Amino acid sequence: MKNLMIVLTLSAAALSGTAYANSHKEAPDMAAAASAPAMGKQQSKMANCNTEAGDKKGDERKTFMKSCLSTKKQTQQDKMKTCNADAKGKKGDERKVFMKSCLSA
Repeated sequence: MKNLMIVLTLSAAALSGTAYANSHKEAPDMAAAASAPAMGKQQSKMANCNTEAGDKKGDERKTFMKSCLSTKKQTQQDKMKTCNADAKGKKGDERKVFMKSCLSA
């Protein structure tokens, strides 16, 4: 019985040492992934505006970046209001075609 306990203890120690070594091999990959998180909404917007700004410099660039970063994407509800207002006087299939193209733009 003592021999069985000794063998089990040594086996557990050996297995835990292997698991410890394997977990530390993967640690650099996890650190690299943690240091480069996915870009947030504002960061991706900043990157897009930066690209669009191109060679602009000084006050012209400041003005452009301010307007670019402050513009909000039009919601579906806002699109619907605008398209409905533009579709006045249209009926039936003509209205359907107009609304479809207007809302998909």
